[in-house]
Amino acid sequence: MNQNKLNELQAHLRANEIDWAYLSDPGHIAYFSGYHSEPHERILALFVPQLGEPFLFTPALEVEAAGESGWPYEIFGYLDSENPYQIIADTIKKRSHFLNKFAFEKGSLTLKNYELFTSYFSADFSADLTPVIQKLQLVKTPEEISLLLEAGSWADVAFEIGFSAIKAGATESEVVAEIEYQLKKRGVAQMSFDTIVLSGANAAKPHGNPGSTVLEENKFVLFDLGVVWKGYCSDATRTVSFKEPNDFDRKIHQICLEAQLNAQAAVRPGITAEKLDQVARNTIDSYGYGEYFNHRLGHGIGTTVHEFPSLVEGNDLVLEEGMCFSLEPGIYIPGKVGVRIEDCVTVTKDGCIPFTKTPKALQIFG
Repeated sequence: MNQNKLNELQAHLRANEIDWAYLSDPGHIAYFSGYHSEPHERILALFVPQLGEPFLFTPALEVEAAGESGWPYEIFGYLDSENPYQIIADTIKKRSHFLNKFAFEKGSLTLKNYELFTSYFSADFSADLTPVIQKLQLVKTPEEISLLLEAGSWADVAFEIGFSAIKAGATESEVVAEIEYQLKKRGVAQMSFDTIVLSGANAAKPHGNPGSTVLEENKFVLFDLGVVWKGYCSDATRTVSFKEPNDFDRKIHQICLEAQLNAQAAVRPGITAEKLDQVARNTIDSYGYGEYFNHRLGHGIGTTVHEFPSLVEGNDLVLEEGMCFSLEPGIYIPGKVGVRIEDCVTVTKDGCIPFTKTPKALQIFG
């Protein structure tokens, strides 16, 4: 668990006269408590008072696992036949006789669960925790960065497995299966998102779904993947070629690589998030392909694969040492070619360190 960050959250609650915080995002719950779970339709929550001890609330079938996670405070569970919000309300009211203000993560709590919870209290429910938690997570500790580097090294292993699976007759989904099977054999239980392997024109779909398409010779294969390792995520993309590509595709890869390297070289404390986006975008614009770079440059990474901040036009956030995020420019020309190249990095005092080491220059297999 992260006691220091819990203390900071409680200090925020006191400063803003908030009685209780209700955390519902599984990634945020894991960040503060050390307990990782995906509850699906059931209720998983972390309740934090401005004073006193917080408590975890889980389905009954997870209480034992939550206790084994190292969480030192109370854990309450509920059976599927029970009303979870009645139990939560009774627990909170036993601890606090005067309840004036609650805070929620408005970015994650469903409207249904919000309405169920608030029906048990007469209080102010206007406070939003989402930006507060984003700021608490923004600068990673040395321990967190070490775990992100470990997660990145597993992404490198995944690339190695995937590149070895490129062969005549192999389909996109077969390569995905090989990557995830081999990682599980090595002890990596979870990917940080659905692994993406796209061949030929499919690579021009930024978040396409791997399927039965057979890897096409003399065309690119785009790999976008990451793992969850000890609660922290990796995320990286490489675009390689199955046998020799044509000159046009080579050119598009080289432009995208230049944009990624330029952005990575520009990372330093003091630069803004939107300026980094501009560096990569201006590179691609200068070659006349700006319209085909149709997403932000990057996003934060940590206990979840997409965290604050967003590296995008309009975000004037000044970057600081210890912040961690992706740099992933792409060029997607429908029906022709798609290239994305991505590393996640951490800001250092005079630059950045990438979490993945797999070469980004064009590699040719087969």
